[in-house]
Amino acid sequence: MTMTQAPWWKGAVIYQIYPRSFQDSNGDGVGDLPGILARLDHVASLGVDGIWLSPIFTSPMKDFGYDVADYCGIDPLFGTLADFDALVAGCHARGLKLIIDQVYSHTSDQHAWFTESRASRDNPKADWYVWADPKPDGTAPNNWMAVFGGPAWTWDGRRRQYYLHNFLTSQPDLNLHNPEVQDAILAVARFWLDRGVDGFRLDVADFYTHDRSLTDNPPAEGGPRDRPWQFQRHLHNIDQTQTLPFVERLRAVTDEYPERMMVAELASDQSLRCMVDYTSGEHRFHTAYSFVFLGPRFGATFVREQVSKIAAAGPDAWPGWAFSNHDVVRVATRWGAGRPRRYLKMLVALLTSLRGTAFLYQGEELGLPQAEVPFDRLVDPEGIALWPNNQGRDGCRTPMPWTADGAQAGFSTVEPWLPVSDAHRPLAVDQQADDPNSVLTFTRQWLAWRRAQPGLAGSALTFVDLPGKTLAFLRGEGPGRLLFLFNLGDEDARTALPTGAWTPVFQLDAVLEDGAVTLPCGGMLVARIEE
Repeated sequence: MTMTQAPWWKGAVIYQIYPRSFQDSNGDGVGDLPGILARLDHVASLGVDGIWLSPIFTSPMKDFGYDVADYCGIDPLFGTLADFDALVAGCHARGLKLIIDQVYSHTSDQHAWFTESRASRDNPKADWYVWADPKPDGTAPNNWMAVFGGPAWTWDGRRRQYYLHNFLTSQPDLNLHNPEVQDAILAVARFWLDRGVDGFRLDVADFYTHDRSLTDNPPAEGGPRDRPWQFQRHLHNIDQTQTLPFVERLRAVTDEYPERMMVAELASDQSLRCMVDYTSGEHRFHTAYSFVFLGPRFGATFVREQVSKIAAAGPDAWPGWAFSNHDVVRVATRWGAGRPRRYLKMLVALLTSLRGTAFLYQGEELGLPQAEVPFDRLVDPEGIALWPNNQGRDGCRTPMPWTADGAQAGFSTVEPWLPVSDAHRPLAVDQQADDPNSVLTFTRQWLAWRRAQPGLAGSALTFVDLPGKTLAFLRGEGPGRLLFLFNLGDEDARTALPTGAWTPVFQLDAVLEDGAVTLPCGGMLVARIEE
């Protein structure tokens, strides 16, 4: 019987690059495409399978590229289309795939489409965005709130109507109920696929459509709240079933190109159910990641519950997992604060051991903590609006530290757009590269070992019941399957290994004696079961 090779993305480890903060090549204090190309050998040395590149498109940068003014243009801040083509070639020459962010929920208010749409109520693009008349008393059409604070509606004097924006007022929502808008977006996707990208990361994909009746959202129940968005259950402005036919059209376009993939970001309150809906079958997104592991909650029980829930809800759906990204407090601070550096190594291994596709954020391989950015250096509109209780996203977006003693840690020759963190300098790449005990060295060793396990990427995951705070699961079935043990607690954990023939194949500070293993906080063991 001929074995069918799994798609490259199934079980892949994808490294997220935030371009503004990776490497500045031209001395303007902002990272760029030539800078990324110059550092590709570092990425390849990690043993990852591909790169996810955050937005580099023409933009006024009110939301740092997530407000797109030209979907098919490279912003001069990052370079040119020729630079982009060189980056694609550089990735492929190193055996790396390249997926790029696509923001189809909304555009910048400086996009030519919106300029035309707002000009009148009867122009060819009048219905390309979400417009609505005011209530009789002049107030907004309904009670929907924006993620970054305040109402999700802004009055426009040209049309004498409100337009919808789930984020900044400068990010009007596209009307993806309109087939012409869908066609225009599909043309954008083809433009980048024709240039050789290997797929897309779809920003806030569950925000694509809205309830056209504009029904008010009900209030949320309980929980901490630091912004108006959190006071509502978002039943009508996001996560609508009408989104799925567009997702299927997008998948059909992607499938015209061999070995391409799409991963969706899903921000729904019902994140796991949403993940299943948006990835079920072979006609929707290939995979998606939710926010379940991007918050403060963690622990053996929590990880087991979340992974088990999606396995039960959609056994054929392929999950994606991330512990950090450009929008949340770095995992070294959220889960690793006060714990030994070993814990950060263990988190890299755990993330990339779960059944699914893993997304590793730049600096995670160094164990970088969240940077402290003073108020007068904040640039993130979310952080400025919600400070001091919520300091926004700048702390996870500061420049990558390449050299401990170099100017701006080797990122730039001038003061960068966000300050280099003094806490990051001792963790720079040049300090960790030759250190056998560093997080970077561990990441390279672990991912090299992982890649050498041909059956691991797509195999089944079965949890093993253990007392305490040790997370245990089996990958694979029958002889040769792998047992994974991770101590997520703060105290030493001693565990008896299963009876039968077993062989330790990878370990992190594990002590083996008398058929049992003792794991310190952040310790781990992988054993091969031979019976």
